[in-house]
Amino acid sequence: MTSWVGRTAAEIAAAVREKRATPREVVAEHLARIEKLDGRIGAFRVVRAEAALAEADEVGSRCDLGELPLAGVPVAVKDNLAVRGETNRVGSVATPDSPAEADHEVVARLRAAGAVVVGLTNVPELCVFGTTEGVHGTSRNPWDTSRTAGGSSGGSAAAVAAGLVPVALGNDGMGSLRIPAANCGLVTLKPGSGVVPAGISDGDWFGMSENGPLATTVEDARLLLSVLAGTEFVRRDTPATLDIAVSLRSPLAGVTISAPYTHAVREAAGLLIKAGHQVRRADPPYPLSLGVTSLATWTAGTSVDAQGLDPRLLARRTRVHAAIGRRFVKAVRAGRAREELRERLEPFFAEHDVLVLPALARRSPKAEAWHERGWLRNVLVNTNYSPLTPPWNLTGWPAMSVPFGTLPSGAPTAVQLVARPGSEALLLEVAEELERRQPWWRTAPLD
Repeated sequence: MTSWVGRTAAEIAAAVREKRATPREVVAEHLARIEKLDGRIGAFRVVRAEAALAEADEVGSRCDLGELPLAGVPVAVKDNLAVRGETNRVGSVATPDSPAEADHEVVARLRAAGAVVVGLTNVPELCVFGTTEGVHGTSRNPWDTSRTAGGSSGGSAAAVAAGLVPVALGNDGMGSLRIPAANCGLVTLKPGSGVVPAGISDGDWFGMSENGPLATTVEDARLLLSVLAGTEFVRRDTPATLDIAVSLRSPLAGVTISAPYTHAVREAAGLLIKAGHQVRRADPPYPLSLGVTSLATWTAGTSVDAQGLDPRLLARRTRVHAAIGRRFVKAVRAGRAREELRERLEPFFAEHDVLVLPALARRSPKAEAWHERGWLRNVLVNTNYSPLTPPWNLTGWPAMSVPFGTLPSGAPTAVQLVARPGSEALLLEVAEELERRQPWWRTAPLD
């Protein structure tokens, strides 16, 4: 019997379209793996075992089965996106527990493409922090279960890295796709503004939050992104010679990048030179005010999301974050600081096609009860390990995390790729070039 656990989404969909596998057998195998391993990983808040099998049968009976790009592919969905018939708790007991009446648009697109939603994945409360733990569980990095999977799409990343699903859906407001992807050895792409339907929480964190894929291969990331966006990101046969900037500088003054992550960037740059690209050291002109802009926007987004919720039911770190953000909401909504950042960075990207930089500054924190710790300690931990992702939410430009290299523990490291608006296909090509020249282990060795 062929096992479908560990196969890519592209392989599974092809097998189902060609009747070499049924959606039910594929989904059942992944549900069995979830039952076996998720107690160690903490990826899921809700597993939809019976519903998923019934929906797999519906997919198998569709008359257009042979045309579905995600035929029979099990997917996990981050628990801040509506899934019809399921509660949407966003990592909190303060949120309503009523079932969603309809799917979020991106979930509907996955289902229309033949995917089967097997469950909703854990997030930190209101998706605020870059670690995933709280009242609904702790999501651990399958490569090193003593460490957090990251956040806020930590459960989705853990599910894919553990082979519980081949792909998952997450979103990214200040790095919430790229941070857990980098920790867990996955490919992700935060699309630029307007490429994929957003509609996340109340205002998408002032338009910064974007839905996107978590996958183990560039091919799967491209496939899922194409479904989410409703347009195909076509692979070109021969990538053009690119002007690639390489930066090892933290956007935030005083935060240093650890050796494994600088080494990963240098090694990736070497491979891109061998591929024929023009590669040179160049740092984006980050303003000194970037830290203030990031903190103001981060806290203000939480303040808006917390409106209408009983503050007594929120964790202390969330209450403090929202309270601080209230004073910034008006200025952040006006958007002038973000516009100034774009204006400052645009000349750099007029000169360079792609920026390569570390995805993280250091390995992820321990998988501990961070939701019970103080606000300042959480902010300092998050800032010191993930300072490199927020600028690209503030600008609204596409950015990827791509596995590259390893930590001394054997857990993955990663590089980040950034480009100007409309460059999602270009980023996928550069990521695929890195994958071809230095493949990575796709799932953690848990068995």
